[in-house]
Amino acid sequence: MDPATLDISVTGDTLTLRCTVENVGDRAAEEVVQLYIRDLVGNVTRPVKELKGFQRVPLAPGESREVSFELHTDDLAFHNRRMELVTEPGQFHAWIGSSSDPELWAEFEVVD
Repeated sequence: MDPATLDISVTGDTLTLRCTVENVGDRAAEEVVQLYIRDLVGNVTRPVKELKGFQRVPLAPGESREVSFELHTDDLAFHNRRMELVTEPGQFHAWIGSSSDPELWAEFEVVD
């Protein structure tokens, strides 16, 4: 995968993350594009990188394709200390890449 940029757009309570993947090789390939997030300010300890989605993308030699993921604020929920499912406002990081060490990174914020 030869990533370029990570684009984020927001509509209501839904966040859309987009990137373009390209097969720079001379053979057909299938890339597994993965989306990870991190809650930077949760009131309980949260994972450093939490897998939130993935897509298998078949690509012909030299082909590029836009890949997008949608996250609703409910997808960012977790169980707090009282075992209540909550989505807290705060800063988040998002990564898209072909492994758990992705190259594309962006930051977003959930507000009340």
